Amino acid sequence: MTKDRPEIVIEGSNDGVTWVEYEFPFKPGPIKRRLPMVAPYQPRLDWQMWFAALNTYSQNAWLQNLMIRLLQNSPSVVSLLSYNPFPKQPPQRIRAQLYQYEFTSIADIKKGVWWQRTFVGRFSPDLKTSLPRSDEWVSER
Repeated sequence: MTKDRPEIVIEGSNDGVTWVEYEFPFKPGPIKRRLPMVAPYQPRLDWQMWFAALNTYSQNAWLQNLMIRLLQNSPSVVSLLSYNPFPKQPPQRIRAQLYQYEFTSIADIKKGVWWQRTFVGRFSPDLKTSLPRSDEWVSER
């Protein structure tokens, strides 16, 4: 276990300007969403996303494949998420951003804000119809 909580947030876009987050059911995401209690169940994909955030994009081939499947709106992959923000057609682009998450104060929780997150940087390149060049993202943090 680690003291820090780095989290990968996958986002899709149709224009490269407006990005919409994909939500995973059992990992931190929107700051006003509380995590569900799932013990003793261990949600595999959500758990692996946490481990992926401890490495780099290039070290996570399975994450690269997940993002490609989201670009294709693959039903078996989309079904693993809380909901599909692109239900009618897949996004034109997809990317992963890295955030540092922390719990908020009791006062903030009473207001419905469970998380505080700080943007760390891009975790992946923007994926489109063609594969990105290896120099389009930082491979080591």
